[in-house]
Amino acid sequence: MNAIGAIEAIARRVIACERCPELRAYCAQVAREKKRAHRESEYWGRPVPAFGDERARLALVGLAPGAHGSNRTGRMFTGDASGEWLYRALHRAGFANQAQQRDRSDGLRLIDTLITAAGRCAPPQNKPTPQQLANCAPYLADELAALADLRVVVGLGAIGTKAATAALRSIGWTFESLAPFAHGAESIATRAGARVVLIASYHPSRQNTNTGVLTEPMLDAVFTRARNLLA
Repeated sequence: MNAIGAIEAIARRVIACERCPELRAYCAQVAREKKRAHRESEYWGRPVPAFGDERARLALVGLAPGAHGSNRTGRMFTGDASGEWLYRALHRAGFANQAQQRDRSDGLRLIDTLITAAGRCAPPQNKPTPQQLANCAPYLADELAALADLRVVVGLGAIGTKAATAALRSIGWTFESLAPFAHGAESIATRAGARVVLIASYHPSRQNTNTGVLTEPMLDAVFTRARNLLA
């Protein structure tokens, strides 16, 4: 199976997943009750698959869908403030055809980039449990394995970075260096003569962006570094 077929097959498995019945119930409840600002929207309310270029050399690993963001729109980092920050940065770095994101019909296209996450269902308080993350881990490993030309992985937040590290190890990558989590920290993994650089980044959540923990120049620096590594 080629990369496109593999990513599509994983997406179908993700959407149909019922490994965490409590999360499926929560997502469905949020989709029924909705948020006042989105009361006219039809919520996705299911696990969210990866989004982007199936032949990507750059993969981004986030935390989990937001209850009224990806859980509403059905696309990674779409429909909330985190997505606004992320896609603006990706566009500036040449990894997205536009900065705007709204829903799955907005024309947004990623270039040489795949966005995925440690968890695929929106968790209460945005805090997935260790068991819920473990249930999702095989999907992330399979996605990274399907990217034959993978060269750079960006972990968005400590949980996304940890999940990316574990996924790479599970598919045969060996870390020659593994840096503690810090914004911009780099770790190097090798396999059969190939190399992947894992770059850690603070997550573009409101908690970080509204407080100045993460600024746009800081996020830009991560994707500029990714661009230079791919060059």
